[in-house]
Amino acid sequence: QVHVAESGGGLVQTGGSLRLSCATSGRPLEYFGMAWSRQAPGKEGELVAAITWSGGGTSYADSVKGRFTISKDNAKNTVYLQMNNLKPEDTAIYYCAATWERGRATMNFADYHYWGQGTQVTVSS
Repeated sequence: QVHVAESGGGLVQTGGSLRLSCATSGRPLEYFGMAWSRQAPGKEGELVAAITWSGGGTSYADSVKGRFTISKDNAKNTVYLQMNNLKPEDTAIYYCAATWERGRATMNFADYHYWGQGTQVTVSS
């Protein structure tokens, strides 16, 4: 059984930064490609960043490109999402996800097999 758990959400002012963490258990992180998605009230879910098993390949949504950075530390079984220059429109529940298709930084929801419970990020104006 594979488990995924996010942490690090909170309240931050516009222009501030937060780093989200995602810990996996059940299988070593190197087995997986990983991603972060978000769900804001009244909006469709959006995959914002993805990374291959090695960390050598990444993908980003246009809405966060240049502000968010996804990274992973396989030795710690942890994936990170560094979020800089945060905007009120970044307010959402952020979810971490894992896929067995570890060679691609896929931005397709259907490719992900395991999801965490989410962590709230709120950006005040």
